[in-house]
Amino acid sequence: MTVDAHHHVWDLSVRDQDWITGDELRPIRRNFSVADLEPEARAAGVDRTVLVQTVTVPDETPEFLALAAAHDLIGAVVGWTDLTRPDVADELARLRELPGGDHLKGIRHQVQGEPDPEWLLRPDVRRGLAAVADAGLVYDLVVLPHQLPACAKAAADHPDLTFVLDHLGKPPIASGRQEPWASAVRTLAALPNTVCKISGMVTEADPRFWTVDDLRPYADTVLEAFGPDRLMFGSDWPVCTLAATYGEVLWAARELTDASDRSRIFEATATRVYDL
Repeated sequence: MTVDAHHHVWDLSVRDQDWITGDELRPIRRNFSVADLEPEARAAGVDRTVLVQTVTVPDETPEFLALAAAHDLIGAVVGWTDLTRPDVADELARLRELPGGDHLKGIRHQVQGEPDPEWLLRPDVRRGLAAVADAGLVYDLVVLPHQLPACAKAAADHPDLTFVLDHLGKPPIASGRQEPWASAVRTLAALPNTVCKISGMVTEADPRFWTVDDLRPYADTVLEAFGPDRLMFGSDWPVCTLAATYGEVLWAARELTDASDRSRIFEATATRVYDL
């Protein structure tokens, strides 16, 4: 089995994706459905996927749970809810009672868009993270490099919650720089309740001219820091299509990993973390 631990879908006739702006993102300002993804995923040998939230809108998560119930390709959903709401525990319980609610395995918020670099450490957010842990869910981190220190503090404060770092923490691959990202990601990886997705790399590189060698120093850093038992592959489809096809992203990830590690990175870690 190959698991794609990170992809999205959206329908612009249902709601706008207000982050898709400007000429660079124009190619993905259209609808993307599970029906669009499935042939590409199956052709690439992917058997299960994790569908990840895209906007901070309450209605999206129930819609994604219903999609997961209707499509056996989707093994898990990482949804969104407002962590700062006082009844967040009740809301998580409500979501799990909805059709497809047994597919809810994680929560994510666009922390990368928060102006406060220590947003994760706010008392109301910490209460929300504790509720996520109590519900038996994981927490996906979509952050920028300068927010990684707060991620490490949050993970240390919540040792019973698994934190999943999306897209390696968005290192500046196009620039070729590694610091301070590399040091910060190693600090996060030193905590045993952290996991990292090998995802989102091709769009952090030069989207037109990237090579596997451009990606390798960053992949090697997380491979060394987390180890294959705490790494998982994610396509970041359809965002990845700005720089590569689905098959090319999977090929690049395989090129960046040793054959002896691939069963863990491409199946076992995601299966364990998202309880597939």
